[in-house]
Amino acid sequence: MKKILFLCKENSARSQMAEGIVNHFYKDKFIAYSAGSNPKYVHPLAIHVMREIGIDISNQRSKSVLEFLNEEFDYVIIVCAGDKKGVCPVFPGKVKKIIYWEIPNPTENEKIENFRKVRDLLKEKIENLINTEKRGEL
Repeated sequence: MKKILFLCKENSARSQMAEGIVNHFYKDKFIAYSAGSNPKYVHPLAIHVMREIGIDISNQRSKSVLEFLNEEFDYVIIVCAGDKKGVCPVFPGKVKKIIYWEIPNPTENEKIENFRKVRDLLKEKIENLINTEKRGEL
């Protein structure tokens, strides 16, 4: 089972949705976690838009990246690359490959359409990642 850690600043939306997508659709070969450098809470709109596609992330919680320092991951995916506000977290632990994704932060204006767009973008990027990994191209 390969391990993926999704990182962003607050671990409230993007990384939470990504964790839910992997653990729902790809649980046979991957296990995902998420964390942030400044964890807050799982955003209610993230929970809502994930529920729209049959994924329940309401039991997930925001976690600090520090909780995972002693873990080893196959992939660490930093989803906030390109954010204009603040600095993305880094992962100082053991990881085989770090990947940077520029995913817009839907919490900046809190419109449900933005959460849906981010959810769908994450779903597409994760599917591409999994297919690339299966072909042995990562």
